[in-house]
Amino acid sequence: MRGGGTRGVVVRRALPTPPRVRAAASLFAAEAAEQGVTPGRRMLYVGTEPAGERVAAALRLPPGADVLARRKLLLADDVPVRIATSFFRLDLFGGTPLAEPGFVRPSLQAGIAALGHRFGHAEEELLARPPAAAEADTLRLEPGEWVVEIVRAAYGGDGAPVHVLETICAATRHVFTIAQVTGADEF
Repeated sequence: MRGGGTRGVVVRRALPTPPRVRAAASLFAAEAAEQGVTPGRRMLYVGTEPAGERVAAALRLPPGADVLARRKLLLADDVPVRIATSFFRLDLFGGTPLAEPGFVRPSLQAGIAALGHRFGHAEEELLARPPAAAEADTLRLEPGEWVVEIVRAAYGGDGAPVHVLETICAATRHVFTIAQVTGADEF
């Protein structure tokens, strides 16, 4: 049993991410604080790696092209709940402060904006699947537990891809709240 009784921790992940949370220095910390959960985070990796198919498509690159990856583990009450990896095109972000180890201060969003990129729109896609072995180990999943993979592709005002966030969520530790855009509700 990898999980060691971790199934009892449940966090909420809102889709789309509310603006009040997106503006926070840490999206996860802001979400956790609203839920009465003690957040934690650990940087796992900062460097280049080949882009998987979904990430490459979102960044408009060929599969396997090298990208900048920033991977962290998110914890709720000391229980691992998500692996969040930000991906960036090397031609735009290689050699910038975003490529340096550690957390970007005051926030990743501020770091992107400081480099002249402005948010235009984002698209999020969810996929439920069995975990890869490394994901199961990192999230301390028990046999048979699944993950929900969320890929959020963010584009600049000109439509150019800027940031792809791949979040691997322990499915049994999450509730996904999905909200309709205000003023666009139809029955």
